[in-house]
Amino acid sequence: MGIATLGPVGNKLFAPGSWASLAGLGFYSFCYRELPAWGFLCLAAFSIFCIAIPICDAAEREVGVKDPYCIVLDEFVAMPLCFFGFYVSPESHLLWFLLGVGFVLFRYFDIWKPLGIYKLQDWRGGKGIVIDDLAAALATNLVLHIFFRTDGLCRFF
Repeated sequence: MGIATLGPVGNKLFAPGSWASLAGLGFYSFCYRELPAWGFLCLAAFSIFCIAIPICDAAEREVGVKDPYCIVLDEFVAMPLCFFGFYVSPESHLLWFLLGVGFVLFRYFDIWKPLGIYKLQDWRGGKGIVIDDLAAALATNLVLHIFFRTDGLCRFF
């Protein structure tokens, strides 16, 4: 259960999904940012299918509530997907801008669940917990690519 809640993040902090998303930014920055596309996708697939879905499934059963707020591992593992296909030099001020815009967009898509994302919550267990966050991350990624690619600010892999 401690992994599903990211320790105290899901149980003790106000707005636990936002804090978990912020931790997901760190996860992206330290583990994903320098990876080639194939490495990025392999790490994401492992994090989602081998860690997040089974752990969230077990935690949901333990709590006895469908997709409880205390389970925030889903936000943590989905957040890096917002930035798939981007590389900005760490020295560039654009890196912080990209991360900030990505964070805000992800939280928007995750909280409000537009574009039919809300329907994905109907799935049961760990898949249902994680899939709506993956959809929010992919929607964020699409918006970021539209916004940043047109200005040539970021380089695709």
